[in-house]
Amino acid sequence: MNASEMQGRTDVNTLGEFGLIEHLTREFPLRQPSTIKGIGDDAAVIENGDLCTVVSTDMLVEGIHFDLAYTPLKHLGYKSVVVNLSDIYAMNAFPKQITVSIAISNRYSVEALDELYAGIRAACDAYNVDLVGGDTTSSPRGMTICITAIGQCEKDLIVYRNGAKKGDLICVTGDLGAAYLGLQMLEREQRIWQDNPDLQPDLEGQKYAIGRQLKPEARRDLVEVFRKNGLKPTSMIDISDGMASEIFHICKQSGVGALIEEEGVPINQEAQLLALKFKLDPITCALNGGEDYELLFTIDPKDTDKVRFLPDIYIAGEILDAADGIKLNTKGGKLHDLKAQGWVHF
Repeated sequence: MNASEMQGRTDVNTLGEFGLIEHLTREFPLRQPSTIKGIGDDAAVIENGDLCTVVSTDMLVEGIHFDLAYTPLKHLGYKSVVVNLSDIYAMNAFPKQITVSIAISNRYSVEALDELYAGIRAACDAYNVDLVGGDTTSSPRGMTICITAIGQCEKDLIVYRNGAKKGDLICVTGDLGAAYLGLQMLEREQRIWQDNPDLQPDLEGQKYAIGRQLKPEARRDLVEVFRKNGLKPTSMIDISDGMASEIFHICKQSGVGALIEEEGVPINQEAQLLALKFKLDPITCALNGGEDYELLFTIDPKDTDKVRFLPDIYIAGEILDAADGIKLNTKGGKLHDLKAQGWVHF
């Protein structure tokens, strides 16, 4: 028995992803004056002359984050880039470069990797970013992809998670829940196929939800709209783990509470119908599904008119005092404590 086992063993599941990160990094002070923001936001921020460098990294593990039974390698390559770029946009910054590192088992051929990198190249083309480095190594099992995205932003335009204040309006872009429902559809069809290999998947009428799962897009367009209209959110985060989870992050970092109006949470009509087909509550899917890669942000009330006429932005609630908690006001007028039931990493 080693010393750590003698002292007792703590399972990482007891801390969760963000608790584990806080635990592991608690004794890492920031030493460099150029490090403006370290761990704890969508990206780190480094002062670099007139512009700040914004850096984010993410890892995707086969069997945890993706299943190649229903995920084409080209789509996987594209998505693996987009989910990282989304973190840069969530800082109100623009990505410029990426690095790509992969670990692969011997079941992957050169042709398979060509497909993966075709998707990576397509994302670089679509978002005007350069692939500037990375690493390739072997793995005893499956595939792991690690991508680092590097962006730039003027120092006074960077938006963090910690700037929300009482009275700010909570806004969300696009629509929520479809990516989660697309995943439910793909997993259901996979189970049916495993039991009946001769049956073809029945994906008719579900193209939107499946597309949101397999080929998401980051909201560069909205960040460009912010700049053109002189709008700077007071706080912002991208929706990767579910809207409820993300509003908890903003509230914790900003030291505030929140009221979410169910009426204000945007849900695509196809997603609503698909949720009912699966006997799921559409609002639960929208709040907790995750992988939407939309932007959740807050604005000063004086900017309401700037937002009101912008495309694809919905006002979903208001920031409250921390003592008021984080609440959901249902369509029926009932007030509930909001619960974050999104993606659990451990």
